[in-house]
Amino acid sequence: MDERDAAAELQKMVNGFQVSQAICVAATLGIADHLKDGKRTSGELAALTNTNTEALYRLLRALASVGVFHEAEDRFFSLTPVGGALRSDVQHSVAPWAILAGRPYFRQAWSDLLHSVSTGENAFRHTHGKGVWEYRAEHPEESVIFDRAMTAMSRGVAAAVIAAYDFRPFSVVMDVAGGQGALLAEILRRNPGQRGILFDQPQVVAKAGPVFDAAGVSDRCDIVAGDFFVSVPDGADAIVLKWILHDWDDETNIRILKTCRRAIRPEGKLLVLESILAPPNEGAGAKFGDLNMLVMPGGQERTAEEFRSLLAASDFRVANIVEAGPHISIIEAEPV
Repeated sequence: MDERDAAAELQKMVNGFQVSQAICVAATLGIADHLKDGKRTSGELAALTNTNTEALYRLLRALASVGVFHEAEDRFFSLTPVGGALRSDVQHSVAPWAILAGRPYFRQAWSDLLHSVSTGENAFRHTHGKGVWEYRAEHPEESVIFDRAMTAMSRGVAAAVIAAYDFRPFSVVMDVAGGQGALLAEILRRNPGQRGILFDQPQVVAKAGPVFDAAGVSDRCDIVAGDFFVSVPDGADAIVLKWILHDWDDETNIRILKTCRRAIRPEGKLLVLESILAPPNEGAGAKFGDLNMLVMPGGQERTAEEFRSLLAASDFRVANIVEAGPHISIIEAEPV
């Protein structure tokens, strides 16, 4: 690559935030859902979304230039395979995450990345004067958007996790900080006769009922509210922690893991579902995810060895690590 091409490539990366924000707006407006049955003009879409006709056309043509939509004659637009992932009704929908990533409070925290890099401190707390969990508790509308994003992402990885790991030996599976139960509902649906426990904060699990109803497993799952820093319910022979440990520093994680250690059966398994950092010059997704942890909750992504050390400090031994997909691995640990 010559110097001019290298500069053009870097310029494209620098301007990546523009593409991201445009996708966020399209997701918020539900453009992909309006196009799922066929092409429409930008004017029709503007009427459906109550937006400015000319400004919406400018958004759509820009996104068509990067392959999210396809523009035909007379300002007709249709979905591409990439844009199809913005539909709300597909298994791997990216729309809820796109909406979350475009929220002003989210972007404002990322604008303070330099503060984090300079000091090692959490950018979100520096920007907003409080931690992200406290902020969302005070802004319930943002918690709703966050919960939707986590539920959508859970649905996206559930099939991959279940395909990669055999949950059949367990009689009771507990998902700690399992949100609204998307992953646990799928595990139970695939394993008839198995029981589940969903454990999370009261305001989160209050919305879980419809998820288990839709999966047809409500009669096999107990929904329990509480605080994993204090205790988690007894009675499970498999405890799942999905995308939890990356939110916190090591000291805080040891507190969480030790509450799980007290609750787990002697022969039980702890299943930590996280991204694992790749060797140098590889794995951009997890490494930029690690920056997001630095900026937003103040946590971090980890290498396999860092997970082994963290679990050993919490009286667990890593028995196996299973890759379940490009963004998640299953770290199987046993109590010692």
